[in-house]
Amino acid sequence: MTSFNEIIEKSIIDNWDLDALTDYKGITLQYHDVARKIEKLHIMFENSGVERGDKIALCGRNSAHWAVAFIATLTYGAVAVPILHEFTPEQIHNIVNHSEAKILFVGDIVSTQVDATKMPSLEGIINIPDYSLALSRTDKLTYAREHLNELYGRKFPKYFRREHVHYYHEQRADELALINYTSGTTGFSKGVMIPYRALWGNYDFAVHVLGKAIHHGDRVISILPMAHMYGMAFEFIFEFLHGCHIYYLTRIPSPAIIAQAFSDVRPQIIIAVPLVIEKIIRKKVFPKLQTGTVRLLRNLPIINKKVEEKICEQVKQAFGGRFYEVIIGGAAFNQEVEQFLHRINFPYTVGYGTTECAPIICYSDYQSFVPGSCGRAVIHMEVKIDSPDPVNVPGEILARGTNVMLGYYKNEEATRQTIDNEGWYHTGDLGTMDAYGNVFIKGRSKNMLLGPSGQNIYPEEIEDKLNSMPLVVESMVVQRDTKLVGLVYPDYEEAKNQGLAQSDIEAQMQQNLQDLNLVQPAYCKLAAIEIQDKEFEKTPKKSIKRYMYK
Repeated sequence: MTSFNEIIEKSIIDNWDLDALTDYKGITLQYHDVARKIEKLHIMFENSGVERGDKIALCGRNSAHWAVAFIATLTYGAVAVPILHEFTPEQIHNIVNHSEAKILFVGDIVSTQVDATKMPSLEGIINIPDYSLALSRTDKLTYAREHLNELYGRKFPKYFRREHVHYYHEQRADELALINYTSGTTGFSKGVMIPYRALWGNYDFAVHVLGKAIHHGDRVISILPMAHMYGMAFEFIFEFLHGCHIYYLTRIPSPAIIAQAFSDVRPQIIIAVPLVIEKIIRKKVFPKLQTGTVRLLRNLPIINKKVEEKICEQVKQAFGGRFYEVIIGGAAFNQEVEQFLHRINFPYTVGYGTTECAPIICYSDYQSFVPGSCGRAVIHMEVKIDSPDPVNVPGEILARGTNVMLGYYKNEEATRQTIDNEGWYHTGDLGTMDAYGNVFIKGRSKNMLLGPSGQNIYPEEIEDKLNSMPLVVESMVVQRDTKLVGLVYPDYEEAKNQGLAQSDIEAQMQQNLQDLNLVQPAYCKLAAIEIQDKEFEKTPKKSIKRYMYK
């Protein structure tokens, strides 16, 4: 296993004069620009007292400068803590405190939301767009930032060239590289400890399956949040180490913006969650197929094949027209859309992974992909189904290998429950496996839902807040299409005692909805609360039988 930071070093040197990172409709940094900015951040870290192993948190929208700060953190030997910018201020404070971060990089929106007094251990807050100081609690950090150009000039009095690029090389494969939080709420926080070997395992997998299809200088678009391991590994790390040119959609990636970016950038590979693909297919493709002429031609067997080839070409154009394949992951893929793409021979595939595997577990190239599956165990990983008959009887999907996390930060009990004595990671997902090793996910024993841009949504957290609101006995959050709905069993006894009518209960639930949404990140807001007239069905352990309400 090669040192991961050594691969970063080599990519920067080898691709020195190529474009590296672009903010869509904004600035472009070449690989040598990235190297200089990394060097300046290293000088700032060193002179402000940041040591190897210290935690550095990053919270902001995807951008070229976010990417540089992340690479600078790893190559300095510090531990990166990426935080979803959509988390609430309270959740950001919790993660910064729990991770014991020394420095926090913030985007322009996040900088106006966080409260430094709630993060007492931080030594400084740095603005991502220009690396200026938003807060300094030490003279060392203040001096380092104010005299940065002078310190840089002293270190490189004549020039800064490729031969000056030399980074910290991790000492062992199990060394901690980053902590990725699956959630922001104190009671639910799980900081997934990702070692360098897991980052390397995911990168090496991508080289094996995409290395021949993607080349130096090829373009890609980063749609998923880099603070999410899926976007981090396959829209950023692999491409940067492979000499690609990455475009960041710095605004909220709406379907219209994404479609325009596909047309402008014409990416070589597309990584997406199902929702992005489904929206583009439903809005840009399906309406064209409803015309009488197209429907007639598709029903004529001789012409049918040619029509479908033409349709496939049109669908490809909707995604830029130059890509090798579309890789879909993060949630269940809509069957109607998948069957349509398969029928027209569109080059798509569906993978499977989790944050705890940084993230990849299963994948197959579109040419060997079996529809309905999520591929086979990837290089460096083994997968088995915990079932007496894995082909026919669903069981928990277990994974073991290079990509598996070290455990949960400061949570040994959760680690023991998740990784067994033989090193198998228990995913909490149910599936089957055919004779060829293709894995088919049958359901989630975990209750996690997926937000529109790939964010993890934990219904228990929302329910926890909802259950503490007036006239709520118990609740359950479900997902319908892309919307979250809260099912609530009201406290009818209390309502009766207060002399409240049904209309009063409904009014209180509307108030609860407004109050709850005020403290939720955008992707966790409820679209509605629906009142249940009887208690939820329970298991013997008094857990709600969730499957009955989905």
